Amino acid sequence: MQMQNPAADITCPLCLLQQSQHFFTDSREYYRCGNCCLVFVLPKDFLSAAEEKGRYDLHENDPADEGYRRFLSRIFNPVAALLAPASQGLDFGSGPGPTLSLMFEETGHTMALYDPFYAPDETVFNHTYDFVTTSEVVEHLHHPRRDLDRIWQCVRPGGVLGVMTKRVTTLAAFKSWHYKNDPTHVIFFAEETFNWLGNHWGATVEFADKDVVIFHRHAHQTKSFGN
Repeated sequence: MQMQNPAADITCPLCLLQQSQHFFTDSREYYRCGNCCLVFVLPKDFLSAAEEKGRYDLHENDPADEGYRRFLSRIFNPVAALLAPASQGLDFGSGPGPTLSLMFEETGHTMALYDPFYAPDETVFNHTYDFVTTSEVVEHLHHPRRDLDRIWQCVRPGGVLGVMTKRVTTLAAFKSWHYKNDPTHVIFFAEETFNWLGNHWGATVEFADKDVVIFHRHAHQTKSFGN
């Protein structure tokens, strides 16, 4: 990916280094981190909580919708293949119509839910889980370093974290990318970003699909994450 005109360095909300420069402008300004390659907008372009929830309330995520289940199978199948019977999981960002969690429960696993708008039970973070899933959620995070580290702390040694989000590639592709046009999408991950996260956490990174990545926490790992 190529930088557009250099600007004053801006702090990346993920790796927290001041190595981010201007990347693209449409109705919002986008910056790209020179360290972890995250692309992001500034807080001035965030929607309010009420505006954000208003858009999520329009989502029609019906567990009975076979098309939606096929979409979620891209993260469900590779994560489920790694699990022992009757594993315990957490779905982070479960949304107004939890479906991925239901798919895991239908195959004998138990699921806790968290969503800041629809299932705001903070006590789920007091526990650890064999697996954590987050589907089409991380692109909405206003505080990705805090939130992703918090999620990773919930993964037991030997467990996995499955993340589903579309990945940013080149500037040319970004210019016409529909994914950036959703005003609730404020950060965009590249493959390099996920590799940075894997290094940050001391995790093994598996790219399971074009928009699915799985982080494997080592069985011997006791330290939550690096610096």
